[in-house]
Amino acid sequence: MSGVTGALGPLFLLILLGALLGWRRFPGGDFWPAMERLIYFLLFPAMLVSTLATANVAQVPVIRLAVVLMGTMALFALGLWCARHRLALAPSAFTSVLQGTLRFNTYVGVAGAAALHGQAGATVAAVAVALMVPLANILCVSGFIAAGTLGPSSLGRSLAALLRNPLILACVLGIALNVTGIGLPGWLGSAVELTGRAALPLGLIAVGVALRPSALVGSGHAFWYSATLKLVATPVIVLALAWLTGLDPVSRDIALLFAALPTATSAYILARQLGGDAELMAALITGQTLLAMVTLPAWMALAS
Repeated sequence: MSGVTGALGPLFLLILLGALLGWRRFPGGDFWPAMERLIYFLLFPAMLVSTLATANVAQVPVIRLAVVLMGTMALFALGLWCARHRLALAPSAFTSVLQGTLRFNTYVGVAGAAALHGQAGATVAAVAVALMVPLANILCVSGFIAAGTLGPSSLGRSLAALLRNPLILACVLGIALNVTGIGLPGWLGSAVELTGRAALPLGLIAVGVALRPSALVGSGHAFWYSATLKLVATPVIVLALAWLTGLDPVSRDIALLFAALPTATSAYILARQLGGDAELMAALITGQTLLAMVTLPAWMALAS
């Protein structure tokens, strides 16, 4: 347990630092919204390209990892849709619960993978991102469409945004550079790698800045639905599938890590743009992130 908390503890301290900075409104103005765009559109994609372009992906059991992670995600999406009437939620609230269950915080995931297993963990994490990000986006946008919260004028914009998603494009580019053998030669590789190194610490601080504890007031049973599914049920299913498919210890740990992550802060923006319950989404992001500071180390310690 001490090894796990030693690896994950600094990550949570950076999130709490971000929460403090957000509370103090430092440095003020539109600094953090601009920083979030820089991280999302440049720094994190650079890290993914650098990792995937030079990684020995042959050592990652991609098919079994896809079965575990993507299979679990699809299972929960189908289960939630079938149970939507029993949940007794408004359509907008249902889409937020769906996002809260399916989406995951990539910054915490990749940083945690590197902290736990070094370069091998970062490589598996990059592959996991390449597998999960497109599916999570497709399932969540489909949920908005099926729930009827997405107007026809927004559908085209949503699909276009999906195709332009910088994380998806970075994964495609990194894999293409790897498969073709081009890689990232010379100074280019060093520059992209240095750019990517800034993504994780700044991303974790930005996660903390985005937390809104006041949103937790009045979130009700919808919050606990999402938190239970995301932080308890999803790791159980992933751990069982990892055992059934015979994942190696590193891949199993990273799969469990991604399963136990809190939902993504970007889900708030999507909820606001596509007719979801944005206030509930803010509560889910905040509450899950705070709870994950306890549940995530516990799951990783259990696996180890």
